[in-house]
Amino acid sequence: MSKISREALTESVASLLKHSHEVKKRNFLETVELQIALKNYDPSRDKRFAGTVRLKYVPRPKFKVCVLGDEKHCDEARAQGIPCMTLDDLKKLNKEKKKVAKLANSYDAFLASDSVIKQLQKVLGRGLNKAGKFPSPLNHGDNLQAKVEELKATIKFQMKKVLCLAVAVGNVGMQCDELTSNINLSINFLVSLLKKNWQNVRCLYIKSSMGPSFRIY
Repeated sequence: MSKISREALTESVASLLKHSHEVKKRNFLETVELQIALKNYDPSRDKRFAGTVRLKYVPRPKFKVCVLGDEKHCDEARAQGIPCMTLDDLKKLNKEKKKVAKLANSYDAFLASDSVIKQLQKVLGRGLNKAGKFPSPLNHGDNLQAKVEELKATIKFQMKKVLCLAVAVGNVGMQCDELTSNINLSINFLVSLLKKNWQNVRCLYIKSSMGPSFRIY
């Protein structure tokens, strides 16, 4: 059960969009973040949570996905204009940390064929793991474009050593109702991950890249 009224949330989203479009318009598409402060939580003792949820609308249209594929998947990716690398391409990085880190930083997420996933650690080391970008599995018979869209619309909540989290839930190019829907879904999912649900939430804010924060809880 959400503790934030739909009306109050819609009002905050409208204010955020108004500020971005009318008060101070930037010459790039600002991302909108949901910022969360937790309470009654001890990261050193309590179990750290992690979870992913698919939003209704893609929060970051420029989200880049790369396919680490076998021959069939790479052919498919090339035909659809999706960046891809074969196992041979990956071997050329020689497990060099800088090169693997550069690969991890070049994309927001990865998809990998089964046969490639099994050899990733041997070929690349733990670079993608450390960057939190271990690939999602890609099977034959999967619709590649749909998989990419699914990754673009999926956000991840991960508790680390601090009691603050921030996650991209949309952008200022979205309609007010689309952004509200994404924020609502994100909050409800986050609360479901918490041990004591709403009792673990100290406050929630929404903020565009360059705009002010709006407190919503």
